[in-house]
Amino acid sequence: MTTATRAEPTLRAIVRHSGPLALWHLLSLDAPTIAALWTWFIASANHVRLPLSSTLAMAIAVWMLYAADRLMDARLLDADPNHSEGLEARHYFHHRHRSTFLSGILLASIALALLLPHLEPEAIHLYIVLGGLVSAYFILIHATRSAAALQKVAHCLPKEIAVGLFFAAATFIPTVARRPDLRPPLLPFALLFAALCSLNCLFIYAWEHAHFPTHNPPHPITHIALQKLPSLTVLLALSGAAITLFDQRAPWPVPYAIALSAALLLLLHNHRLAIAPVTLRAAADLALATPLLLLLFLHQ
Repeated sequence: MTTATRAEPTLRAIVRHSGPLALWHLLSLDAPTIAALWTWFIASANHVRLPLSSTLAMAIAVWMLYAADRLMDARLLDADPNHSEGLEARHYFHHRHRSTFLSGILLASIALALLLPHLEPEAIHLYIVLGGLVSAYFILIHATRSAAALQKVAHCLPKEIAVGLFFAAATFIPTVARRPDLRPPLLPFALLFAALCSLNCLFIYAWEHAHFPTHNPPHPITHIALQKLPSLTVLLALSGAAITLFDQRAPWPVPYAIALSAALLLLLHNHRLAIAPVTLRAAADLALATPLLLLLFLHQ
């Protein structure tokens, strides 16, 4: 019996027992939801009104990227159905439904093309620059099949840090494109949010490799960060809280939401053994939905 065959009843059980949260994750809807939410939230906290097209384009673009990334990771099952290292439920799910996901990506690309004329020209310019960097990193990661080559690419920039930087940059672009004067003052908050996104990835890495360590050792920076995860998370939470309390000029909802999310990630980490793996993975992204708790405090 192949790994893919064994995974099918497991996936059905995950969806049946974990419910909408697991499905939200398996359908690659978690990252796009958080990206769209923070895009809107950052703008609202800085009194910038974004059109619906901006947040919708963000959600579609992020979904396409994450779905494609998981499909590319799952290619290993075509060559070796028994391959399991580095693959999780989301990869098996995408592999089993790859035709549907490929059709979805095609339709999403058409929708994104229709939305582009409605975006700010400066935002499009910044997204082209960011998209070029993301595409180059994406191609390097997935075009290198050998473990040695892949490790060489990863040593240039750890995936967890790269994802944090790219994700944060994408969510801040719509705001700074409309308000270039906000670029210098918002840079510290963008870095804080990038750190939060990187911690999110690091926690997920730690949980998924706790009992089944990979044969490819992590980047030295990743290795050090994994050993200091609780301390780094507390430091980030305290930094966000300190800015919220003492910097009167700062858009306080942003660092406050970052501090709350860091605290929730640490809470999940402390209770990780009592939570099903797929639910835990989805909850890690749900922990970044703290802007929803601050809706009443935002004024356009």
